[in-house]
Amino acid sequence: MFPTPQPEEAPLPVPYMGFEFDSAQRLPLLLCLDTSSSLGQNRAIDALNSALTGWAASLVDDMALSAAVDVALITFGGGEGITVWQGGTPLGAAAPEWPHSPFVPAHEFRPPLLRADGVTLLDRALRLAMEVVADYKAGLRTEGLTYYRPQICVVTDGLPSDERGTFSYAYRELLPDLRKAEEERRFRLFAVGVGERHSGAEEVLRELAPHYNAWLDGFPFAELLTAMSHSAKATQGGAAEDEFQEIFARLKRRRGGGQVPA
Repeated sequence: MFPTPQPEEAPLPVPYMGFEFDSAQRLPLLLCLDTSSSLGQNRAIDALNSALTGWAASLVDDMALSAAVDVALITFGGGEGITVWQGGTPLGAAAPEWPHSPFVPAHEFRPPLLRADGVTLLDRALRLAMEVVADYKAGLRTEGLTYYRPQICVVTDGLPSDERGTFSYAYRELLPDLRKAEEERRFRLFAVGVGERHSGAEEVLRELAPHYNAWLDGFPFAELLTAMSHSAKATQGGAAEDEFQEIFARLKRRRGGGQVPA
């Protein structure tokens, strides 16, 4: 159970009551963002904050997306290690009990101001993201609502660590679950690397998301989020898997991000 927000915190968006007034087929989009200390280099965290703010505004203006897309945010870094957000309000670091979900309708999503600090607990953040998405779908099914295949987008410098900041292969414990989830079409995972290309970092991305991994030069968060919006629209349109791969490939070609997925 998440702690009761304190008076000085930003108020929570309306608790997810979309079930009561909107029967549109829902599309969950979860952003799992690295906010560790390395994102403080080259003002990358500023670029991320700017991109999130601009993207949130574009969601309000996009009638197709704002009517069906629900957005959630998980960050890994900072003093807490991992934080689940409902809009701009931190909820904590545990999977929520329905209906206290971090997902909010796209037109209500207001991102927090993120700060770069701490270590990169990628494995824990991604496992939590899987739990949050599973809870979301269970709640929709309980209400008799349908949903499109959820999308999870992980953005990281590709150097997962433990609590001491030492490189960690703990994320590999997730790989069997990720492959099974892929086979069962429980969600679609995008793994995107940003920042300096350290040795082994790209391999981390390929292991996490064999079909949807990319290393993007610089910190093109705005372009990445735009690509996520295009993917969301394609999901609504019932696009085939090869179309999703082409959407992602176009992003990689624009940014010089490596090979196009097969």
